[in-house]
Amino acid sequence: MKKNDQEWREKLDEESYQVTRHGCTEHPFSGKYYNHKENGTYNCICCDAPLFSSTTKYDSGSGWPSYYEPHSNEAVTVHRDTSHGMIREEVKCTNCDAHLGHVFPDGPKPTGLRYCINSAALDFENNKD
Repeated sequence: MKKNDQEWREKLDEESYQVTRHGCTEHPFSGKYYNHKENGTYNCICCDAPLFSSTTKYDSGSGWPSYYEPHSNEAVTVHRDTSHGMIREEVKCTNCDAHLGHVFPDGPKPTGLRYCINSAALDFENNKD
């Protein structure tokens, strides 16, 4: 999915634009989905691709929505991020390359992963998983 910068600015609110298109991070405990508990699918705010299921969401205590695995193996890509003097693994939407957050190796079983995702990068679709 290719859009120019102006098209992204028109589609997204300012926070979602900064997070998804420029790799910014929302403040912890501020996002609308960090304590969200409904059943459904968390989709990309930019392209509506399914990213995470509520069945894999858990409370990591980090202040951001956390999941132990993506909706499918093809939903997200992981890239090395060396910004801000750290080495982390950045998570992006496979479909539109939106920055979503980061993945860490300190999550629960069965994967041991914690996908720490910005609420501003997500849209929720209520359904029965």
